[in-house]
Amino acid sequence: MGNAYIIDAVRTPRGRGKAGGGLNGIHPQELMGQALRGLERAQFDPAEVEDVICGCVQAHREQGACVGRQAVLCAEWPIEVTGVQLNRFCGSGLQAVNFAFMGTAAGMQDLVVGGGVESMSRVPMGSDPGGLDGLNPLLIERHPIVPQGISADLIATLEGFSREDCDRFAAESQARAARAIAAGYFNKSLIAVRNAAGEIVLERDEHPRGSTTVESLGELRSAFAAAMPYRPEGGDGLTLAERVKKRYPDVGALNHVHTAGNSSGVVDGASAVLVASERWVKERHAKPRARVIASATCGSEPVIMLTAPGPATERALKRAGMTVRDIDLWEINEAFATIPLKVMRDLDIPHDRVNVNGGAIALGHPLGATGGMLLGTLLDELERRNLTTGAVTMCIGGGMGITTIIERV
Repeated sequence: MGNAYIIDAVRTPRGRGKAGGGLNGIHPQELMGQALRGLERAQFDPAEVEDVICGCVQAHREQGACVGRQAVLCAEWPIEVTGVQLNRFCGSGLQAVNFAFMGTAAGMQDLVVGGGVESMSRVPMGSDPGGLDGLNPLLIERHPIVPQGISADLIATLEGFSREDCDRFAAESQARAARAIAAGYFNKSLIAVRNAAGEIVLERDEHPRGSTTVESLGELRSAFAAAMPYRPEGGDGLTLAERVKKRYPDVGALNHVHTAGNSSGVVDGASAVLVASERWVKERHAKPRARVIASATCGSEPVIMLTAPGPATERALKRAGMTVRDIDLWEINEAFATIPLKVMRDLDIPHDRVNVNGGAIALGHPLGATGGMLLGTLLDELERRNLTTGAVTMCIGGGMGITTIIERV
């Protein structure tokens, strides 16, 4: 196996994922196409790109029809450049980049783009009627899957994370993001998004609320407690509370600590990471920014669902011959506050190395795009601090985790 290198990484700003958000007027194919065009600053010939691997979770309506290929056409890249769409739920964008790493490291490809797109204002969560279980009653009988927010509250209950713990973490995420924005730390990767007339519609992240405090977060209501009596149609006929009890009979009432303020924000956005083989780098005398050291996925119990980032990270570290202490900076996706809290506890990672410029609680989580965004954010910060190694890890629906470790070149 050879090496796989990151040549460059770009992202759009994250726009509020609702009508009136800054990116609501941009078709997701066009949004991903603009991310592809943003990569052209790396001064390569788009005709050399062999594939565009595009993560997208709600592959429905405007995000159906193989958004990866359509984005290539929207970017006006040569028609010989192919595209593909994949769904590993929230890990889709990172998996797309990892597949690009695999193809180039194996010598099967030389230049590939990985990344993703999600227009949550135009194709909201839940647009795909299959949901997490594909409407399969036999699967639900085996694994009584519940919505992710309930899984997050289940983690908090079992781990003993309080509402104040989660709100404190969320307030710090907002404060870190506000400082990073004010200092221009995100500018290196950001590309402005334009409308059909060429006018800039968004050039800064819309979701952060820098004035957030623990006190203001404490005024918000639980986001998922009201769903517990709900009885999903089909499947096993149980309420969501009964599904949790079926798998975790010793757990009493859940501690519903998660709110809109300490969970990831609903936003639109796209990311693109240009990945090259060692052969391409040498032949073009290119100057890559980083190389991949290892990547891994791992599954976990699918009702609690969100506990696999730790095992995935341990698998990636073992593959790389590294320990937690060898990683300078971490990006742990803030799908819910309990996720990074648990990963930090399980792996003994100090908070001052994790999400140093805030995370998805402050910035938002555009599902299929987030993995590529986190890689770019991590690489920019490693360069800014003159550090060497970094890791991205994410929880994934259905009980999975994904981790990627990179090293600056």
